[in-house]
Amino acid sequence: MFEVLEHTADIGFRAWGATVEELFANSAAAMESIAVEMAAVEERTSFPIAATGEDYESLLVNWLNEVLYHMDGNQVLLARFEIHELTAQRIAATGWGEVRDPDRHPPKLVVKGVTYHLLEVKQDQGRWTAQVILDI
Repeated sequence: MFEVLEHTADIGFRAWGATVEELFANSAAAMESIAVEMAAVEERTSFPIAATGEDYESLLVNWLNEVLYHMDGNQVLLARFEIHELTAQRIAATGWGEVRDPDRHPPKLVVKGVTYHLLEVKQDQGRWTAQVILDI
């Protein structure tokens, strides 16, 4: 689903999926798991999430920043994502999760944002992959 990448000043991940929809969902899961212990997150409530971009790379950055806004701004953790619409310019999805409980969802790292540094989204041999560096 994803792997964490070491970086001198920040942290990153490489995610993959059989479809571009699966790639975007796995990328969101990767970012959340870097920031918070996700094992105890329950799918209690649904939350709409949407983003736009000029291509898959900018769309992925904007998508992840929307998920990050839910984590930080709304204090909501999302355990599962269902992508309803995904083009290179737009994503519309529903995330299922719950309000963050510091006892059940202890923090790991503070993710400040998603960067364009070394950003990559590509399809190769029938599999989608993304590389993302997070500002911590």
